Amino acid sequence: MQLGRGLTLLLGGARSGKSDLAVQLGASWPGDVVFVATATAGDDDMAARITRHQAERPATWHLIEAPDFSADDAAAIDPAALVIVDCMTLLVSNLMFGNHDEATILRHVGELGSALTTRAGPTVVISNEVGLGVHPETEMGRHYRDTLGRANRALATISETSVLVVAGKVLPLTNLATTW
Repeated sequence: MQLGRGLTLLLGGARSGKSDLAVQLGASWPGDVVFVATATAGDDDMAARITRHQAERPATWHLIEAPDFSADDAAAIDPAALVIVDCMTLLVSNLMFGNHDEATILRHVGELGSALTTRAGPTVVISNEVGLGVHPETEMGRHYRDTLGRANRALATISETSVLVVAGKVLPLTNLATTW
């Protein structure tokens, strides 16, 4: 997969290979790479996951830890660098647990997406596709699934490239209007 100059969205399920692909893309980039981590270590399992992901990335990459990564944060990054945002899944969750309503979250994601598409360098955004799994039992789970799904759609709409990563394989996604 070749990186374009605009926004690339990597969607997939847990352990599908999204982060591996992002690391491969970053490793092949000839310039600086900025890795934006939205995860927070809320428990031992998450701390171990963060440590594992850190070990998989080159130490030369610039790390920004930003649980609520915003358009202003994106604007402050070197415009020529490759930016990898890992991940929208946790960003939306962080905003939800910060007591933001869906409209505010989608506005935040829309503004961030717009800022990322105007960068001179490429941007890769990773997100989970949670709408393919089990129907959530709780109202909060359903609300999260729906909000993340809408955020993913908004990002896919403005992305130069969107792919679905499944079992380490990449499937290009096209707009409905251009397909039918």
